[in-house]
Amino acid sequence: QFTPSSFLRIGQLSNVDLNEDIRELETELPRQHPNEIPHNEKLLSLKYESLDYDNSENQLFLEEERRINHTAFRTVEIKRWVICAMIGILTGLVACFIDIVVENLAGLKYRVVKGNIDKFTEKGGLSFSLLLWATLNASVVMVGSVIVAFIEPVAAGSGIPQIKCYLNGVKIPHVVRLKTLVIKVCGVILSVVGGLAVGKEGPMIHSGAVIAAGISQGRSTSLKRDFKIFEYFRRDTEKRDFVSAGAAAGVSAAFGAPVGGVLFSLEEGASFWNQFLTWRIFFASMISTFTLNSVLSVYHGNAWDLSSPGLINFGRFDNEKMGYTIQEIPIFIFMGVVGGILGALFNALNYWLTMFRIRYIHRPCLQVVEAMLVAAVTATVGFVMIYCSRDCQPIQGSTVAYPLQLFCADGEYNSMATAFFNTPEKSVVNLFHDPPGSYNPMTLGMFTLMYFFLACWTYGLTVSAGVFIPSLLIGAAWGRLFGISLSYLTKGSIWADPGKYALMGAAAQLGGIVRMTLSLTVIMMEATGNVTYGFPIMLVLMTAKIVGDYFVEGLYDMHIQLQSVPFLHWEAPVTSHSLTAREVMSTPVTCLRRIERVGTVVDILSDTSSNHNGFPVVESNPDTTQVAGLRGLILRSQLIVLLKHKVFVERANLNLVQRRLKLKDFRDAYPRFPPIQSIHVSQDERECMIDLSEFMNPSPYTVPQEASLPRVFKLFRALGLRHLVVVDNHNEVVGMVTRKDLARYRLGKEGLEELSLAQT
Repeated sequence: QFTPSSFLRIGQLSNVDLNEDIRELETELPRQHPNEIPHNEKLLSLKYESLDYDNSENQLFLEEERRINHTAFRTVEIKRWVICAMIGILTGLVACFIDIVVENLAGLKYRVVKGNIDKFTEKGGLSFSLLLWATLNASVVMVGSVIVAFIEPVAAGSGIPQIKCYLNGVKIPHVVRLKTLVIKVCGVILSVVGGLAVGKEGPMIHSGAVIAAGISQGRSTSLKRDFKIFEYFRRDTEKRDFVSAGAAAGVSAAFGAPVGGVLFSLEEGASFWNQFLTWRIFFASMISTFTLNSVLSVYHGNAWDLSSPGLINFGRFDNEKMGYTIQEIPIFIFMGVVGGILGALFNALNYWLTMFRIRYIHRPCLQVVEAMLVAAVTATVGFVMIYCSRDCQPIQGSTVAYPLQLFCADGEYNSMATAFFNTPEKSVVNLFHDPPGSYNPMTLGMFTLMYFFLACWTYGLTVSAGVFIPSLLIGAAWGRLFGISLSYLTKGSIWADPGKYALMGAAAQLGGIVRMTLSLTVIMMEATGNVTYGFPIMLVLMTAKIVGDYFVEGLYDMHIQLQSVPFLHWEAPVTSHSLTAREVMSTPVTCLRRIERVGTVVDILSDTSSNHNGFPVVESNPDTTQVAGLRGLILRSQLIVLLKHKVFVERANLNLVQRRLKLKDFRDAYPRFPPIQSIHVSQDERECMIDLSEFMNPSPYTVPQEASLPRVFKLFRALGLRHLVVVDNHNEVVGMVTRKDLARYRLGKEGLEELSLAQT
């Protein structure tokens, strides 16, 4: 044991004193699954670490940077462009793969079911068709859900909240692994083919991010292959910039919207931004759209006609038919209000559902059963709606892929079937472009109601699936309904073309659910290929966001909060000026001396009660008892590499060290540094000394303890820090501010609230 003078006590963060019963529950968890997991959204989880976005400028780093001359920096810059081009190409190819496979498999499924329905309509016994459809759906979804639940749970959902957290600087385990990409792509194909109310657009963003993280490292840790290229980029700073490029490339492959992709990365993602980055990201997005476009054009047989820029193509909106007049602006704003209210309702329902899932449906087998149930119910609802619908339309001149006749006269088809009996992307395009009179208002009303609840139930299942397309589909349906009722009210005036209202409704619904403004406006403009709608779409989205935010926050932010991630928003809470760094920081701090005993270092690192990742280094005066001045900061990962290579002072004196440690040794260990338990230190080595001076960062960012919370927050957020040392007037360490200390404070309904921290 050490005396307190040589070793500052490690204090747990001041407010982890959860009730003992939760403690006990946690210790029992591995042995048997409890029926209910207590979950409180007012918690912050301690299992998430931060990324080291800030470079550690130790002597090794500075020496390497000084060795690199001007031409070498130019090659690094060229490498960055090459990586961005590769990200674009690969993301485009993955999008092509998803699109082609989904088209073929879904086409096969719908042809089989259609043949079956046509056969049984004549001789009776349609229940067999229903059984066939539901079984096909449930079995496909079962496979898609099993691979997600049992192999890689991070691949569930759209992946946008996870990427948002990663770009914010939170390390979410497994989020940018190769395995996640494979499961994500297979899972999204299976869930779309399985007929769930999902889209394949959201997961493209996650896939792009994984591709970017993989390429920029020049090796695969999963496959144990190192290609010895791009070694300069093996650190969080560079990786995070490339991941934002990958996310943008994913958006632009999904919607054919390169500018929208860049703005998405800027608005939803990156906490750190500069001009060069914008240009490189735009380059990656453009390349990705172009790749997708050329491959799909070749696949569809018209090689020189680049006509499919994105996975979803809303089709062209012509200005002649589809202009808008000044008196329609209030109508659009009203649609925005409706979209905001419906979006808030969607989010609130999904919130309760997710809370229920976290508490009760936390075992993988239950999650798979739930996914199969949803798939079967979706098929059944669709079948019953088509069966009960008497809305028949002439088949002449219509562009329906799989027209179901059912009980309609010959030469007619059931128009409810165009909505349900199709992939969601095709249904959206049909709602936008079918001529007026293709749908009965009753059909649209019933469809909106049913699909709203189905989509809400589906988001958050253990399958990989996006929420973009279902939201657009719900919005397009009620928007078209709105347009039809307007023409009834105005006795069929020409300006109420339902397609235009379908577009506005789709924008309003999506804006009400995900609350994106700038990027969504541009994405909608690029996807429709029409700039005239920029203004009304912007108005609709702004209204939807304002109205929705009044009730509940956006879907992605809500899911981030439900997972208790320490997410830092753009600004500190507005009422937090009264707090100072002294109240926010965690104390006491575990400090290391500049020349420290190896035993002490090993004990500090192996202490399970504190998993600190950064340790201030202080001057080592053996005689005095008071805390000495701050000299630098060293990270846990650096200490582990030092112990692994046994860089001890004694060995240096005995000339046992073959070479000095290089920066390359730290980069080769990145990103999966070995745990301290795997490093063996003998009893004699524990008595050696270790000199931290050339490995520590000698100029860490510090703040005085009187600094106000907004000031600390701004510094922390803008520089993407992981540790901020709080010092007193004598430059002695008094505390440490990390991400959790800042994310704890949040604006609630009654003002500033402080969240408690939990180990879950």
